[in-house]
Amino acid sequence: MEEVEVAEEERDHWSGRLPFILAAMGSAIGLGNVWRFPYIAYENGGGAFLIPYFIALLTTGIPLMALEFGLGYKFLSGAPKAFSMVDRRLAWVGWLSIFLGFLILSFYTVIMAWALIYMFFSFDSSWGSTPHEIEGFFFNDFLNISSGPTVIGGFQPMIFVGLIVIWICIYLILNKGVQRVGKVVLITVPLPIILLIILFIRGITLPGAMDGIEYYLTPDSSKLGDANVWLAAYGQIFFTLSLAQGVMIAYASYLPKKSEIMNNATIISLANCGTSFFAGLVVFSILGFVQHETGQPIGSGASGPHLAFITYPIAISQMGGASALFGVIFFLMLLTLGIDSAFSMVEALTAGLEDLGWEHEKAVRFFVIIGLSIGLLFVTSVSFWLIHLIDHFAVGIGIVIVGLIEVLVIGYVMKPEELREFINEHSEVKIGYWWDAMIRYVTPIILIFIIVWTLKDGFEFTGESVPNNVVEYPPWLVFAGGYGLIFVLVIAALYMQRRFTEWH
Repeated sequence: MEEVEVAEEERDHWSGRLPFILAAMGSAIGLGNVWRFPYIAYENGGGAFLIPYFIALLTTGIPLMALEFGLGYKFLSGAPKAFSMVDRRLAWVGWLSIFLGFLILSFYTVIMAWALIYMFFSFDSSWGSTPHEIEGFFFNDFLNISSGPTVIGGFQPMIFVGLIVIWICIYLILNKGVQRVGKVVLITVPLPIILLIILFIRGITLPGAMDGIEYYLTPDSSKLGDANVWLAAYGQIFFTLSLAQGVMIAYASYLPKKSEIMNNATIISLANCGTSFFAGLVVFSILGFVQHETGQPIGSGASGPHLAFITYPIAISQMGGASALFGVIFFLMLLTLGIDSAFSMVEALTAGLEDLGWEHEKAVRFFVIIGLSIGLLFVTSVSFWLIHLIDHFAVGIGIVIVGLIEVLVIGYVMKPEELREFINEHSEVKIGYWWDAMIRYVTPIILIFIIVWTLKDGFEFTGESVPNNVVEYPPWLVFAGGYGLIFVLVIAALYMQRRFTEWH
């Protein structure tokens, strides 16, 4: 198997190591670090959860990050072409990964539009002052949520305008290639970290904050014997590092000659997981304050849209004269966390089309138009229900399936020792035979368990609770909007495999 011969001047590349590291960190560190990890840790043993979490990081997270960096750098191409170079029959694996990432992006940008609008709401606390008012404002006044997932409801012009602004920003960042991305991430990656620190300093000075942090970190060692906790740890590591979406393969394909792989994979993975842990301190300090002020249980509203658009506004409304400032800081943080992940998913797609001979700006423009068009479905009153359903299947199942296919391809088609030898040629820290075992045996077994466990409920799926409304999704919608959607992506990937058999 030969490496792709590509003249360095023919392919765009990062201006240096720092822009690459920051861009990859920005992709990995996203909204999930703030609203998913803290709750997962709290639900699975608090401080004790960190033990399986960091074991998962070392045995799966960093090895898979190195795998994707190695593929992109070895073949100097996006995910479809990289897998085609492993075996020309496997380009569909790469197409599937980037299509899945684009599906996630289609609703991810809508959530960013919510954050943008809420940032302006922060100036006058448009959402109200009591928990009941704030919850009602989000679901009824802002989303105008429909009565269930089968009722589309009305169009929301304000959210549509916010969505247009988000996609324009993505286009302006990406249209000139990774050189501009490298400049943008110098601001957009450090900024949310700085804002998190500001929120943490404010959070720990609030009454009840330490009760929340204690709730978050108190270890429950009995959980360590629960297989569900270990599955949750491995699942969280897999999701949080932006793996199996073609992003890291595309970013690594723009590395200049004599770049380092293993150190970069380790730095980025540790930075991402450290941010998740720190975000948990911020979140639970605020939850402790909310409990102190309102009596609301600490674990209530600790994840997802509830955390961002209900629980945090409740806390902000209790901060008196500083409420507008900390509201703007919080939602600006969400925006900057989201934007890096968003344009990385578009970059993964454009890298695939560039390998087919498309001009970069044309590819970016094409996907921005497609993404905005798909987003129209998520600016209706049914958006909350659809986002919950697609997030569960795309993130909870789709990414894991693609990740499983990836490790099986490298473990049994390419052979892990071949990629390991290449990675070691470009790494100061060498990896040994243990990496082969992780890719060939350990990671596939873990991912299979996660998939089986996730699918055990079949077509039963329950919507998130909204005011006086916990909804069971009809089985036909779960089949069509969940399993059916993944099936459509597979068909689309196979079509691209058949349609484009030769690479430029």
